[in-house]
Amino acid sequence: MRFRKDRVNFGDEEEYFAYLRDLMVSEQIEARGIKDKRVLEAMREVPRHLFVPSSLKERAYDDTPLSIGEGQTISQPYMVALMTELLRLQGDEKVLEVGTGSGYQAAILAKLAKYVYTVERIPLLADEAKKRLDELGVNNVQIVVGDGSRGLPQHSPYQGIIVTAGAPRVPEVLIEQLAEGGRLVIPVGSSSLQMLTVVEKERDKLTTREEGTCIFVPLVGKYGWQE
Repeated sequence: MRFRKDRVNFGDEEEYFAYLRDLMVSEQIEARGIKDKRVLEAMREVPRHLFVPSSLKERAYDDTPLSIGEGQTISQPYMVALMTELLRLQGDEKVLEVGTGSGYQAAILAKLAKYVYTVERIPLLADEAKKRLDELGVNNVQIVVGDGSRGLPQHSPYQGIIVTAGAPRVPEVLIEQLAEGGRLVIPVGSSSLQMLTVVEKERDKLTTREEGTCIFVPLVGKYGWQE
């Protein structure tokens, strides 16, 4: 079977999807101002099409979020890149992700940090994400089933915390689990529209800034929205 896209022929599926990843990075991510070379390289390397339902593989590199079942989504590629860049990872950090979903964001983080803990409240999604990461040989990610709005205090503090669901406010428990000099990236607002918010902890003082509007599924849990 041969694949054809934009008048370019490909000998196999992986070559085809690698081409689409390059287009995704250059046209959707670099073109919008993402500059961190490590983030761009991770986005080029991780096979996003393996993190979506088989029926949506052809759309895996589109400029849009996609359904992954259970009322959840895999985020738009640009939003994944932006949130990751805002963490400013250097490679030796311990990172907490709230909302594993498909496991795609965790796979990106795994290439940029020393260790990643990720919490998912839906057991089915957690199991599927673990299988994908295992198949890809990702060995520095631990998936925990639970209420991510509570964080994961037993492994804190974290140099980076990323929340991939919209919260009504910044959970204080997540700030408590943030290391000195660490960054928390979280969508905050209503259940239908949020402001991407970055919180930095420096000398026990917090600095907060906003990076534009976004739309995420609600953060459900004790310190989020009620189910």
